[in-house]
Amino acid sequence: MPVQSDNANSFWQFDPAYWFQKLNSSNLGLAKTAADSKYLQSAHARKKRSAFTKDVILFLGQFRSPLMLMLIGAVILSAFLGDTSDVFIILFIVLSSGILSFIQERNAGRIVEKLQSMIALKSNVIRDGVITEILSAMIVPGDILVLNAGNMVPADCLLIEANELNVNEASLTGESFPVRKDVGVISEQTELSKRTNCLWQGTSILNGSAKAIVIFTGDETIFGNITQSASTRTQTTFEKGIKDFGFFLMKITLVLSIFILTINIINHKSVIDSALFALALAVGMAPELLPAITTIAMSAGARRLVAKKVIVKKLSSIQNLGEVNLLCTDKTGTITEGVINVSGLVDADGKENDFVKKLSYWNAIFETGYSNPIDDALKNLKVDTTENPQKTGEVPYDFIRKRLSIAVSTTVGKMLITKGAFEQIISICTQMRSGDGQVVDLKSKQAEIAKQYEQFGINGIRAIGVCYKIIQSDTISKTDEMEMIFAGFVLLEDKIKAGITETIDALRKLQVQLKIITGDNVNVAKSIALHIGIKDPVLMTGHELNITSPEALTKLVKDTHIFAEVEPQQKERIIFALRKSYTVAYIGDGINDVSAMNAADVGISVENAVDVAREAADFVLMEKNLSVLVDGIREGRRTFANTLKYIFINTGSTFGNMVSVAVASLILPFLPMLPKQILLTNFITDFPYLTIASDNVDEEQLETPGRWDIKFIRTYMLIFGIHSSLFDIITFVTLLFVLRVKESVFQTGWFIESILSELFILFIIRTHKNFFKSRPAKYLLILSAVGLVLTLGLPYTPLADQIGLVPLPMINLGAMLLIVLGYIVTADLLKVWFFRKYRSG
Repeated sequence: MPVQSDNANSFWQFDPAYWFQKLNSSNLGLAKTAADSKYLQSAHARKKRSAFTKDVILFLGQFRSPLMLMLIGAVILSAFLGDTSDVFIILFIVLSSGILSFIQERNAGRIVEKLQSMIALKSNVIRDGVITEILSAMIVPGDILVLNAGNMVPADCLLIEANELNVNEASLTGESFPVRKDVGVISEQTELSKRTNCLWQGTSILNGSAKAIVIFTGDETIFGNITQSASTRTQTTFEKGIKDFGFFLMKITLVLSIFILTINIINHKSVIDSALFALALAVGMAPELLPAITTIAMSAGARRLVAKKVIVKKLSSIQNLGEVNLLCTDKTGTITEGVINVSGLVDADGKENDFVKKLSYWNAIFETGYSNPIDDALKNLKVDTTENPQKTGEVPYDFIRKRLSIAVSTTVGKMLITKGAFEQIISICTQMRSGDGQVVDLKSKQAEIAKQYEQFGINGIRAIGVCYKIIQSDTISKTDEMEMIFAGFVLLEDKIKAGITETIDALRKLQVQLKIITGDNVNVAKSIALHIGIKDPVLMTGHELNITSPEALTKLVKDTHIFAEVEPQQKERIIFALRKSYTVAYIGDGINDVSAMNAADVGISVENAVDVAREAADFVLMEKNLSVLVDGIREGRRTFANTLKYIFINTGSTFGNMVSVAVASLILPFLPMLPKQILLTNFITDFPYLTIASDNVDEEQLETPGRWDIKFIRTYMLIFGIHSSLFDIITFVTLLFVLRVKESVFQTGWFIESILSELFILFIIRTHKNFFKSRPAKYLLILSAVGLVLTLGLPYTPLADQIGLVPLPMINLGAMLLIVLGYIVTADLLKVWFFRKYRSG
């Protein structure tokens, strides 16, 4: 980013005192009244569009397609040339279609807004001297942020305090290594990656803690500027498939429309009428509802998912959830209850020990990093406080050291207490404290202690180590974690969740496999696997992962049930290897899960996860429960299936009708259908089509992962397009050569046959079974029935003249109904055969 010349845009060159004065703030933060006033005056608050403005933009957007604009232009031109008979009818139909789509998309948009508000990020700020949690969007310049590991940085700010602070700035710099941050003043010319006294919006705290004064918010931040200038986002596989297929259909529509226009002009039909006909055909047959249907289907799915306690963070990912066939998760809170209980505080010999209890309690009670269930459990211990411990320092936990150190001063002296992963604790110890309080050399007892630790794991008990040493200094750092005295173990228990085996069976029925990726000891992981019914579990450790080649790993991961003793960066490697064979969903809630969530096809977090994990997720579970996700996967598949229904219907009828009209243009001396009749056909069938999003889906379709397969859809389009076209041609031949009807009767006959065919094909294609064996949704049935009655009744109403329809003699109507019946029977038989032969899953 280019360095700006004014003071504000190079704020890193000044100390906090300068900005306290400049922004009328202090260590006690802003007064609430002052902060509220600043927010109301801020640029991003003023720039919020009113609901009315959004609605107007959305409504006008319904008419922005080039085909729609060309049709409206041609109608207006026709009126100027003196032909006003069809102008108002066509404009009314176009406007009504636009209003219909607008209402549906508006409702879908409101659902999305509601979902976003449910998972909005919050931040801790100091206001009126009190730490308060507020929505991150409400932060203003001058606010004092309180940040801990796992927090997303919500604004550009200057550090006031920092303790062992490391930040992930990959979102800005592309550099994945942690950046060490500290309080200070640096040169105005310092480049972005070296501004170590600043924190930037969109970055995240890896470890440590900090306080910082907010300088810029919203679009004025570096991150805000980047997102403004690069507003594109990555498309999901399904979105790209939909977009590409939409263009493919549009090309077919345009080519055939131009062909039909050319033929009609060659046959000396009116140029204006021919142009209106071709444009109306293009508008009527083009997949203009495709984006609306997918949005409506996904928002309807999102609404149902909320009822199942799953919040959709990225709407387009619902389709991906339907494709998932492998779920990866840590065991805590998904396989187990997620409630940590302290089952023992023992010395190196495995006996209960009050000294270990006291050290563990002090270490937990004074920890100020991100909240974790182990410390929460230890804080509930009842410990004698007569020694009056006072905290003097802290080295926060991080995923490299895997330990937390706290310095305390008591009535008997100063002490450094460290707890963490057993291997990382024993590696910094040179002595041990025995049960009787004697401190002895560690070497002679180390093998015995390691064996004791292993036995805990075999028994399914998680154990972490505790060590200490006497210190003289008032300050501590990572370098002080050496030559310590091993005190003992904290034994932890997290019970297997009730009903987990049934949930795993439910996943299996959905053809979704489960793999556990955990940092826990291999023996604990194996014990868990046996408890949840995995016979002869195959395990891979982090060490084995390191010495396995990428090619071998791709094969080994398929047969592995549990990955144990895994480092955070190894999780990402496992997910990438699994994605070569599966569509992978990953559930995580910690900083160490973020890279794996980003690597997975679907990232899932939980409501109480750290900010950075929720930000990376596609879905947020309101309960960390696999049974919730079972419902989520089913809803994802339901949404996927309903979207495909419209694609199937639209592709078959589009291709078939366009070919039919092309043939009709060659043999008919008049237009097979008037422009207004084509648009009315489109309008009547749009009503039931828009209810597809909430249609029922057969249980058999929910049991199989969905998959976007363009080849499969093209095959469908070809087979069913030819079938549809064949019955259209039968209709033409019957009307023209058997019944020998005139122009208006022909157009009315095809109008009725076309709409009835499109209404009935919806019921046929919505299921892979015979259509009478599957129950459609109530509104789909009702609106289709309304469309049917309207179509059959229109020729007999006073409006018939204006639309160009005439009452059909009973023999003609009977012939049309007989052709439609033949179409229904053969289409249903063809559908059952097609899905059996070509079904892609």
